[in-house]
Amino acid sequence: MHNQSPSKRIHNFDEVPLGYTKDQALLEASRCLDCKNPLCVPACPVAVQIPEFIKAIKEEDMEKGYKIIYQDNVLPSICGRVCPQEKQCEGACILGKKHSPIAIGALERYVGDFGLSSQQEITITDNHQKIAIVGSGPAGLSNAYSMRKLGYNVTIYEALHDFGGVLQYGIPEFRLPKAIVKQEIDKLKTLGVHFEKNSVIGKTITIDQLFNEKDNQAIFIGSGAGLPRALNVPGENFSGVYYANEFLTRVNLMKSNDFPHHTTPIKVGNNVAVIGGGNVAMDAARTAKRLGAKNVFILYRRDMTSLPARKEEISHAEEEGIDFRLLLNPVAFKGNNYIVNQVVCETMKLGEKDASGRHRPIGTKTYQTIDIDSAIVSIGQSPNPILSRTTKQLETDQWGRIVTHDYQTSIPGVFAGGDVVSGAATVILAMGAGKDASIYMNQYIQEKRS
Repeated sequence: MHNQSPSKRIHNFDEVPLGYTKDQALLEASRCLDCKNPLCVPACPVAVQIPEFIKAIKEEDMEKGYKIIYQDNVLPSICGRVCPQEKQCEGACILGKKHSPIAIGALERYVGDFGLSSQQEITITDNHQKIAIVGSGPAGLSNAYSMRKLGYNVTIYEALHDFGGVLQYGIPEFRLPKAIVKQEIDKLKTLGVHFEKNSVIGKTITIDQLFNEKDNQAIFIGSGAGLPRALNVPGENFSGVYYANEFLTRVNLMKSNDFPHHTTPIKVGNNVAVIGGGNVAMDAARTAKRLGAKNVFILYRRDMTSLPARKEEISHAEEEGIDFRLLLNPVAFKGNNYIVNQVVCETMKLGEKDASGRHRPIGTKTYQTIDIDSAIVSIGQSPNPILSRTTKQLETDQWGRIVTHDYQTSIPGVFAGGDVVSGAATVILAMGAGKDASIYMNQYIQEKRS
């Protein structure tokens, strides 16, 4: 797949990968072996029938291919762009053992984009029963689609002023154009899914009210993990120290990159430190570069092979001039008049492997100080506590994640899935949780009525 050149893309927020042409898609699809026991399907969290949709591409029947994907994946254009295929479907591809695996993600994107302008003819028989969904992110959207197909009257409640959750506020435009998010959501609206924005569950309306006043038979919580994790080091509260969620939300949702046309200014300066090594850290670093920072560097306490971000995101960051300063662990921020201007880092070395399979970072008691104009902390997220604090019966674990059994919470009829249960993960895993939860929700409602 062709990409926008690094020298151009660091000055705009246009999408970096340009997508397959028809000829490229046909050529790549022709490599598929159409295995009798395809390992790629069980490796997909939503179980897309991958060989079948690739066969449709070979036959140049893109409409059929889209229908096959859409049966299991309500967000194909999105997943084709942001899923970690190399660890899932492509990682299981038999061709990948000796050659390059089929580029399943690129093919899904191609077919998904083809189908954006068409609406699938899905027959829905209303059962006149209502369910509510908390959060319009990947888990909520997937659950809404599955429940709507079963005939339920579905309403999604979103806390923010636009829909999509992390798809909207967390992933930059250059990786996931917001016009595509809107088109995917509009397709759900045409199926009869209702959306309510500016609805903070636990504040605007409670779980009890969703049951008693709104007459819902069940509730699905898919509110994600939007609370940033802090470093808990001196100076972290200085002006100029951002958390990645806040930083990306200002740019992606509130359009600070288009100031003054959108009145949400954000200041990064020339030298920006990004603390962390995941996909969100890469997104923050690449965004800072596009906002005009001259020097953007990743501070990460392990080595390059331990970076949890996707290889593609790391590669794109390197191409764009992001500097990886490894085996450095920030221990303090310094500043002048409470405005950050330096970060102090301890030099690390790698010890034995820990439970994650990566080498444990060990401090060496040696330090270096780096001049900065701003810093972006990206070391993980956890669920926002508003809902759990205002819903006393809702059981959570020590990290604030909702405890479930077969997706049902400690409150009968209230189900949950995605990052609010697992902690921050991937779009497709959240979608898989939303889809699977619908099975248990439907079973609960039908047993309750019988």
